[in-house]
Amino acid sequence: MITAYCSNCRSVEIRDLSHPASFPEDVVWIDMIEPSRDEELYVEKVLGIEVPTRDDLKDIEPSARLYVENDAVFMTASLLWKADTDAPTLTDVAFILAGNRLVTIRYAHPKSFALFIAALHRLPENWRSGAALLAKLLETIVDRTAEILEVSVSRLDILSMHVFGDRAKKTRKPSNYLEEKLRDIAGYHRMISKVRDSLGSLSRLLTFFHTIPAVQQDRETKELCRTLSRDIQSLSEHAAFVAGNITFLLDASLGLINIEQNSIIKIFSIASVVFLPPTLVASIYGMNFQVMPELAWAAGYPYSLALMVISAVIPFFFFRWKGWL
Repeated sequence: MITAYCSNCRSVEIRDLSHPASFPEDVVWIDMIEPSRDEELYVEKVLGIEVPTRDDLKDIEPSARLYVENDAVFMTASLLWKADTDAPTLTDVAFILAGNRLVTIRYAHPKSFALFIAALHRLPENWRSGAALLAKLLETIVDRTAEILEVSVSRLDILSMHVFGDRAKKTRKPSNYLEEKLRDIAGYHRMISKVRDSLGSLSRLLTFFHTIPAVQQDRETKELCRTLSRDIQSLSEHAAFVAGNITFLLDASLGLINIEQNSIIKIFSIASVVFLPPTLVASIYGMNFQVMPELAWAAGYPYSLALMVISAVIPFFFFRWKGWL
């Protein structure tokens, strides 16, 4: 699908691909969403450039993601997608500056694009050029990434409180409680790692974008690019800090699981030691020797029972005295 946005913020969906000459002249942004081969050829005829395909966007080589060809600037960045779900992922988006027009090619629907389109009519007229629109779009993408990072940090704080709990409350938790929290921690680790990858991609794109003549000749766009570069650097540092906190939370959860398992093993170990002396007494009086003096005692049975109880109580109180229970 091809949606063209004119300088007056009017949007036009291009359906007729047979007449490239009828393309509106005042279009400043061409948004290509999952374009077919016919749509790619149509844009190539209109702009006189070679549009990168979906396979081209997946190329990770810097020379294939940031380059200039036939006076057109080609840039590709990895943006966070499905951040509100349990399976966040990265999607590659191409940004092309061909003359005074911006072309975006995407095979996903990042929320930042919907936010930018909704606010497009509020842009001043001096920001309605290809380079200026790209700078503003990148600003929306960075703001959206910052929002995702902020929400993740807030949820991680809640998760941390659930993991460590309130020490004043001795509530018993389910046996698999911490195991479920480990899965949550793994999900947030995946989210933050995707955020860091996206920020790194945006940082490289902005560094390249800042050097093109269209940006250098526009003071406001140039200043916005500098601000975005600083914002991305700050967000990258904050994401690294959050990643460290996630690692600590993961290690702490594993430690708590080990403590719980050790407590269970300790209970079984103490129980076996406590019941070992009574078992020894019962084994002695369970031997089938003919000459055993206690067998003729009238009080032999209660005596053996009392001896077994005493032999179990003494180790129990010894462990309590040592603080092992």
